[in-house]
Amino acid sequence: MTHYPSTVVIDLSFTGKLNQLEGEPSRDSEHPSPLIHVLDDYSLLHIFSLYRPAVLDETEVDNDQILEGGEWYRERWWYELVQVCRRWRHIVFESASHLRLSLVCARGTPVADMLAHSPPLPLVIDHLDQNHDITAEDHDEEGIILALQHRDRVRRVRLRKSIPILQKIINALDGEFPILEYLYIRYRKFLRPMAEHNVSFNLPETFRAPHLRHLLLRNFDIPIESPLLTTMGNLITLSLSTIPPSAYFHPNALLQRLSLMPQLETLGITFHNYYPSRDVERQLMHMPIMMRVTFPNLRWLAFQGASAYLEALLPWVTIPLLEKIQVYFFNQLTYSIPHLQQFMSTAGNLRPKTATLTFGKDYLHVKAYPHKGTRISTLSMLLSGRHLDWQVASTAQVFHTLGTVFSAVEHLTLESDRHFMSSEWNNEADPTQWRDLLGAFGNVKTLQVGYGLVEQLSRALQPGEGESPTELLTKLQELSYFSIGASHNEFTLFVDACQKAGRPITMVCS
Repeated sequence: MTHYPSTVVIDLSFTGKLNQLEGEPSRDSEHPSPLIHVLDDYSLLHIFSLYRPAVLDETEVDNDQILEGGEWYRERWWYELVQVCRRWRHIVFESASHLRLSLVCARGTPVADMLAHSPPLPLVIDHLDQNHDITAEDHDEEGIILALQHRDRVRRVRLRKSIPILQKIINALDGEFPILEYLYIRYRKFLRPMAEHNVSFNLPETFRAPHLRHLLLRNFDIPIESPLLTTMGNLITLSLSTIPPSAYFHPNALLQRLSLMPQLETLGITFHNYYPSRDVERQLMHMPIMMRVTFPNLRWLAFQGASAYLEALLPWVTIPLLEKIQVYFFNQLTYSIPHLQQFMSTAGNLRPKTATLTFGKDYLHVKAYPHKGTRISTLSMLLSGRHLDWQVASTAQVFHTLGTVFSAVEHLTLESDRHFMSSEWNNEADPTQWRDLLGAFGNVKTLQVGYGLVEQLSRALQPGEGESPTELLTKLQELSYFSIGASHNEFTLFVDACQKAGRPITMVCS
């Protein structure tokens, strides 16, 4: 066996559960407990393999954590093991490839010391510093750049830094990184967001990563025809978000590049600025789409931009295994989305049972889930709009087209973001528009109305003269709502009318 130094300079902040294995011996002890001592090396190696934690558990995380790749600090799992005794240290290091050992370069890591005194293991550079003190970045910058100089050892890179620091680090990504699997880069937000609007980055022309599997970049000015993307046929995840206007690309160019990535499982394309639908339509008249692409492994699709762009793409793509779709449209007067309706209706995996509509300061966010209590949504849609009446009107228009998509929803929640509630935002929406919106949910059995929407919804549900409540929410069984300082009988007229029509509804006020 190769002999490694008995002292390995690593961060021991990640504490394992070694007491379950060896009766909590002293860290410096060279004599493990008899129970462990009788095991042969292969048995110990098997135990170590089982001890290795999952970096990403998709049953416990949200969409952002999935895109970020999970909890990379867990890659330190073996740090405690090699401190137990010489035998364990040799077993771990001799099986470094089998155990997928890595050295983690995170905030505060003494990178120079670690590189000088540790085995030449692959490097994981992890700096998601959104909430950390910006004054500590200079020291971290030196360590990151030093680690990047070991190009043949860098396995994963995840960066969220201030713009000036990030620009310096990106410049260090020159040359080929032969084992790089994961690259995630986005800037750290400032307190003055207007300063960020014109920010864009670009990777060095010499950057290459032939084994890259996950590429997630924000505010990068990378032409879709770039030779860099032609070398990334092994990608599983491709997320190009907040694409600046200078990097805008025609749908044809996008499909041509994506056709070279058959292994894609996650695809996100989001444009930074609103590119008007009429301009997209004008482009397509002069250069229509001519390429059809099948994504045999794609399960997650995200898009942000003009509805006309997405409408142009969808008829030309086939995604048999799609499980999740996110669509964010910029502010538009009208939405013509027949292809989106057809696409979602034919996707067998996009049949939600639960939906939540959140009305915010300048948006409406729709999230739909396959079952009640599920954490990860199968459908997420965001519509821009500054006032409540506009949001309701836009949503009613969209849902009128997508009505069949939500026909199976049984549990519906309507809520408002209290942080942004104001008299300016809370414009009175036309009750007819509310009813048009609710008309898309013909199978709803439980309806929950959040504080801030109770008054408007109660008026919208009140049957007018000559109207029958049986025409709306015909399968509703329970109506719950939050009422603060009100009379607690806002929906009484609606519930009583349903009762008289032979449709008893349980009303819950909290």
